Amino acid sequence: MRTLRPWGLFLLIIAVAVVFLVGGCGPDPKDLKIQNETQRKRIADLESEMQAAKLKLDQANRELDTYKGRGGVEVAAMSQKVTALEEELAKKKALIASMQQRLLAGGAALPVELTAMLEDFAKDKDMVSYDSARGVVKFKSDLLFESGSDKVSSAAAEALKSLSTILNSDTAKEFDVIIAGHTDDVRIAKSATREKHPTNWHLSAHRAISVLDIMTKDGIAPERISIRGFGEYRPLEANKPNRKGNPQNRRVELYIVPKGM
Repeated sequence: MRTLRPWGLFLLIIAVAVVFLVGGCGPDPKDLKIQNETQRKRIADLESEMQAAKLKLDQANRELDTYKGRGGVEVAAMSQKVTALEEELAKKKALIASMQQRLLAGGAALPVELTAMLEDFAKDKDMVSYDSARGVVKFKSDLLFESGSDKVSSAAAEALKSLSTILNSDTAKEFDVIIAGHTDDVRIAKSATREKHPTNWHLSAHRAISVLDIMTKDGIAPERISIRGFGEYRPLEANKPNRKGNPQNRRVELYIVPKGM
């Protein structure tokens, strides 16, 4: 029986790898679902740990106040304990936020064909950008809606129709859509607007629902879509002082994720 020389074996391995890459083999959606379930459980555990850390911090702050009233060497030691607990709490918060963001983004790049269609869709559109690393289509709210409104503009409706056509293609049929609305920190001023959208949280959720309504009318199955509203609480950039806002933070993001996420 003929054996392969080391270089021949190496070239065979490379050839097999190329076949898999060209064939577009990517993460199995079922595997991603299992990974995301594991991640959700880890987030839940971290949130429980964070709650316990908060209780410890509250207790330490009460003890520190008592020691400050009495004076003595215990004040410095308790201050250090409070600082350590605050740092621990901040780390847990940052880790949870990072894991939640990865979970929302689906945790994996999209198939090459779908990425190419989405990149082509976003090209030359002022209101749209596409992040291929995260599978996120982002609309600028200032071009998607009128100020303080959840009514989608006619130009944006046409763009959403084109996006829905892509998401209804065979390439995208194994993926769902999470629509996330975001605002800046400018408070809603008009009383008539506040009656419909009492807070920025309401406005962000209502805008996400408006996008959902259009996409379902354009043929996206309702069971493939969910919405989230983050209000002003996940800014991309710092808002201007005194609640002057920032256009970068006014946006609607569509996360393309494996089915069932």
